[in-house]
Amino acid sequence: MNALFYSLLVLLVWVPLPFASNRQWAWALMVLVACSLGTAWLIGYLLGRFQVTECFRRARWAVGLGLVAWLYVGLQTILLPTAWVQAASPHAYEIYRSTAAATGSPVPLHMTLSVDVHATVDYFLKTLAYGIVFCLTLLLVDTPRKLETLIKVLVFSGTLQAVYGSLMVLSGLEYGFFVKKFVNQGLATGTFINRNHLAGYLNLCLAVGIGLMIAKLGGEEAHTWRQRIRSLARLLLGEKARLRIYLIIMVIALVLTRSRMGNTAFFAGTLIVGTLGLLLMRNAPRSTMLFLASVIALDLLIVGTWFGVDQVAQRIQQTEVTANAENVLPAEDRDEVGRRSLVLAKDYFPAGAGAGSFYTVFSGYANSSLIGFVEYAHNDYLQILAEMGVVGLVCVGLIVLLATIQALTALRRRNNPLMRGTAFGASLALCWLVIHSTVDFNMQIPANAMTMSVILALAWISSGLQSQHHRRRND
Repeated sequence: MNALFYSLLVLLVWVPLPFASNRQWAWALMVLVACSLGTAWLIGYLLGRFQVTECFRRARWAVGLGLVAWLYVGLQTILLPTAWVQAASPHAYEIYRSTAAATGSPVPLHMTLSVDVHATVDYFLKTLAYGIVFCLTLLLVDTPRKLETLIKVLVFSGTLQAVYGSLMVLSGLEYGFFVKKFVNQGLATGTFINRNHLAGYLNLCLAVGIGLMIAKLGGEEAHTWRQRIRSLARLLLGEKARLRIYLIIMVIALVLTRSRMGNTAFFAGTLIVGTLGLLLMRNAPRSTMLFLASVIALDLLIVGTWFGVDQVAQRIQQTEVTANAENVLPAEDRDEVGRRSLVLAKDYFPAGAGAGSFYTVFSGYANSSLIGFVEYAHNDYLQILAEMGVVGLVCVGLIVLLATIQALTALRRRNNPLMRGTAFGASLALCWLVIHSTVDFNMQIPANAMTMSVILALAWISSGLQSQHHRRRND
């Protein structure tokens, strides 16, 4: 099992590196590795080497909802009787009918719900990989030590992206993943292409890192000068100091992305979840409150002043007038895309146009006022509804809701610092997801979607994983 666990960790670090795996060869490799790991676990289970964990059992409803959503995406690619498609998606039926009329062909007897089957098959495979990683996280993280290792790896990966992205900006080299950048120059992108997606990934890694920091706060009180000196030395030279430095580096890179909603979501989420966490956590140490305050005050006022938070604020107040080749639309165009995406979703209600088909379908809804091409809705909620219909939106929404309930329950009930910190980090990441998804499409990017799958699993792990002390007591 250890080999599978460490292989999963390697996959989580690799996926963000090749353009956030948002290239066909990169996400295909991601799917291949994830399926291989899942197959290896199943073989081990059949041989009696692996067991289903309590955390997986607790998350069975989320697993079931994810399976329903995945099977529905598969259903969208299957040829169905014409009458079924006409009833479930009248607009899709009209497209098939008009196409047949234009070519002088009869209306086909069988149709697919998806109007772009190739894109939907790609989405089907990527969704399979996310689901496998979600399940593997629940099945392989069966001790607090593995849980802490997983979180540290996510913090390491976020710090790696932050250091690389910041160095590229400050040095002027401007390289992505072994390729010279041709867009977003002067902005931190790491090995991603879109700065907003790097900001999203950093938010996820920051969230779990802050949770780990909270888990390590507190401790024994110092009553003598010798204890105070020892405590100060541990604070300055120990693991907590290094972790705090990693968090600061990620915040620097987050500011250097100049992502408006990325920065807004981070600070708003920290305020919301920080306040909620302090209310829910029993006997929370004073150091937790001071640390959360420092995340806002120190990072915003000091780090932000040095590295340009004023420019982020300026971008929030002003509207961009140009778009670039990587689908970063002006603010007014995003509003227009949102309005037209809503019309698209209504037209294909309730079945959806087909997962991954937005780029193909939206061309019929665009007008001359939109600058550049539009590949995504810049709103995850609208895109899921437009592509996967009611089934997809309900399943995804319920999974996020169940994960939030699990994380908040763990914050309230768990006394173990690591479990409580993990719950806080998962809550913070979920809060960011809810905020940032209103204006961007982070969950359409494989690196961010896979990392979010792991964090969703952490919500159930924080609630159900037994501490070492509890295990020994039961033995």
